[in-house]
Amino acid sequence: MKKIIFIAFIAFFSALNVQAQEFKFGVKGGINVASIGGDGSGVSGVASKVGGHIGGVVQIPIATNFSIQPELLYSMEGSKGWWYVHSYGNYGDTKLDYVRIPVMGQYHIIEGLTAQLGPVFGVLVSAKSGSVDIKDGYNGFDAQLGIGATYTFDFGLFGGLRYNKGLMNISKDYTDPDTHYIYSYSQNSNVFQISVGYYF
Repeated sequence: MKKIIFIAFIAFFSALNVQAQEFKFGVKGGINVASIGGDGSGVSGVASKVGGHIGGVVQIPIATNFSIQPELLYSMEGSKGWWYVHSYGNYGDTKLDYVRIPVMGQYHIIEGLTAQLGPVFGVLVSAKSGSVDIKDGYNGFDAQLGIGATYTFDFGLFGGLRYNKGLMNISKDYTDPDTHYIYSYSQNSNVFQISVGYYF
């Protein structure tokens, strides 16, 4: 795994050196419609939760019709409704805030229009149910698969739609200290995003 990550970094920075003169740097932000999917254990009345995302992007041309766009985003996710989290016994909206690093491959279909596909990595920075801190009940790392499309105008303004499907279990197992019963949940964070941004 370490070798794969190392090779990926080498390839990424080699692309940076080759294409540096054609970089596009930009900023983006928008709306998240987030939900927690998976098995139904511990869930009652869960619905989608509206949040937001904001951050920066870099577009790196690789070939005539293909580019890579790494991003660094702060993303507000979770679910709206009652969510029982392990032994916390607290009911309320589940608020999960991540620092996300999407690495999107972009195929340029026509002038201005691109289709996107790629991994979306995440580091959990905050987790709350209502006002209660529940970060200990969740895994610190997450991964999603993102798919979407973006349209960019000649003057740099762009807008896009993206769906990020959770690939990993975000919830930790919990062992009841009295009964030693293990509560195990298989949950993932899914997000539909509407974004606007600008390339400088």
